Order: sequence, then structure tokens, then C-alpha cells
Amino acid sequence: QAVGADAFVDFRVLGKGGFGEVCACQRRATGKMYANKRLNKKRLKKRQGYEAALVEKRILARVHSRFIVSLACAFQTKTDLCLIMTIMNGGDLRYHIYNVDEDNPGFLEPRAVFYTAQILLGLEHLHQHRIVYR
Repeated sequence: QAVGADAFVDFRVLGKGGFGEVCACQRRATGKMYANKRLNKKRLKKRQGYEAALVEKRILARVHSRFIVSLACAFQTKTDLCLIMTIMNGGDLRYHIYNVDEDNPGFLEPRAVFYTAQILLGLEHLHQHRIVYR
């Protein structure tokens, strides 16, 4: 079933990168929340990033792990390539290191071990699928 930009309602920006931004979005038909990674076509062309974007799309479509976001669908608009991905609530690791307790950045060792284990499980899943990425 073909899906386009009109199937989703964008909410707030979750993050920004060199080629675009990631927004929280909701599927109109189901109400389910996703992350919409919008990659600007002009920036991709200027910085020769098309190949990297296609590789990222193929990898996200192949992986299915609790520790890695996966691709729900992809489409393009006149200006952007859009990757609709599962959303991970809770913020990124940098937020937890610096913003949770601004007077005392970082966290205790047990919490660091917990996050490290999650990262390693995600990397292990990629390696099991013979993917080496970034």
C-alpha cells in the first residue's frame, strides 16, 4: 500500500542533523507514533549523501531488534526523502548525561553498565546480520 506525507501528522522536532531533521509524527489512520527522518534532497545532492541515505534505508529495513529503530515505511516529497521509523521514547543518551541532573552530570556505574549493555546488544544484532555501519 502506497504511503505518502499526507498519511502522517508531524509534531515536534526530536533532533537535527547535517541532512535534515527528525520529527515525532503520528499515522492518521491508526494514531500510532513514529519518528520521521526527513532528509533534504538539495543537501543530499550538494554533499553527495544519496548513497549513504539509501544504505541507511536498506539497513533499517533489515534489522528488527529492541535496541535499534526499524523502518516502518519510506517515501519522498518534492523536497525530502522521508524515513518513517519506530520511535524510542526517553530521549537520547546525551540528554541523560547532561540534562537529567544539571548540577551533577553523568550517572552512576550501574546505569552506565545498563546503557552499555543495550548498545552492545544492538551492535551484536547488526553483526549477526553481517552489517558494519558507521
